[in-house]
Amino acid sequence: MGIPEKIKAIEDEIHKTQINKATEHHVGLLKAKMARLKREMEEGTQKRTLSTGGGSSGFDVRKGGDATVILIGLPSVGKSTLLNRLTNARSRVGAYQFTTLTAVPGMMDYRGSKIQILDMPGIIEGAASGKGLGKKVLSIARSADLVLIVLDVFQPHHLSIIKKELFGIGIRIDQKPPDIVIEKASAGGLSINILVPIKIPEKLVQEILLTFGIRNCRVVIREEGLSDDQLIDVLTGNRVYVPSVAVLNKIDLVNQGFVKEVQSNIGSDFIPISADAEVNIGALKEEIYKKLDFIRIYLRKGKETDFKEPLIMQNGSNVGNVCSKIHRSIVKDFRYAQIWGKSAKFGGQKVGMDHMLVDEDVITITKKFSRP
Repeated sequence: MGIPEKIKAIEDEIHKTQINKATEHHVGLLKAKMARLKREMEEGTQKRTLSTGGGSSGFDVRKGGDATVILIGLPSVGKSTLLNRLTNARSRVGAYQFTTLTAVPGMMDYRGSKIQILDMPGIIEGAASGKGLGKKVLSIARSADLVLIVLDVFQPHHLSIIKKELFGIGIRIDQKPPDIVIEKASAGGLSINILVPIKIPEKLVQEILLTFGIRNCRVVIREEGLSDDQLIDVLTGNRVYVPSVAVLNKIDLVNQGFVKEVQSNIGSDFIPISADAEVNIGALKEEIYKKLDFIRIYLRKGKETDFKEPLIMQNGSNVGNVCSKIHRSIVKDFRYAQIWGKSAKFGGQKVGMDHMLVDEDVITITKKFSRP
């Protein structure tokens, strides 16, 4: 029996098993075995691709700007029109399925930032398993900084389909990596330190580790409410964690009461828009900017500060990150920086590369052997 057949057999067993207290241990181990087999299959595919000189299975898209946002949705939900409203792109628009057959990029200029928006072909149910262009589309989503889920006002239930397909290819939207430390060792067995209440018993933690071939390691769990799926994600090692924004498009075709009913039925937050009628596009741009969690850093040269074109950085960036973004040579030649703003104890404070920056800080960088 090959790996695909083993995976299918495990999936069938999980589906026919009623989940309860008596079976959750068994199901947890089945999920671990399936995740390990899928990882082995992916690794085998990558090795074969490299050995035959094959390239990437995804679209050839060069990332640009301060961040990349990907439009994900089923066919004919209005992604191309939305791209055209958000950016200066001219993505083909048509009232039939699969109008877009490749990645179409556009650049959104907003509050000093340049945000790359990618219009992708519509996905269908089963995309994560390879149906349609699904795997190619979803592979791009793995490298995006934000997933923008586009829903048709008459088909809001597609939200659950899209989330399922993203989950199936290892994308965990609106989640953070679990707070788990795993330090492998050459001997000593399994040492598991659980510092907070979790959902699974320690014995299941041990057996999931053994399923992944880990017999000697130190594990520290600080993730409250840790589930078997989260532990498996950490052990699999190929998960990505990406924020998302959901939009409900074509609201110009319905009344406000209909939109409220949709919101109560799907139980998720979304921004109601009409790309065609240009309704709420400004609010969507602001939400995209907020979700990307940017901070603006202003550069000072001599006594002049450039307040017109801020350097856009991710929240949590330090002086070293700023140096790297300006030019990699600055890191090597760095002497010190001076900071004005909320992160400084006083104006002009001298700091090193590890100094954490906040929104609207002003920075001057002094290099070695140069005059301050």
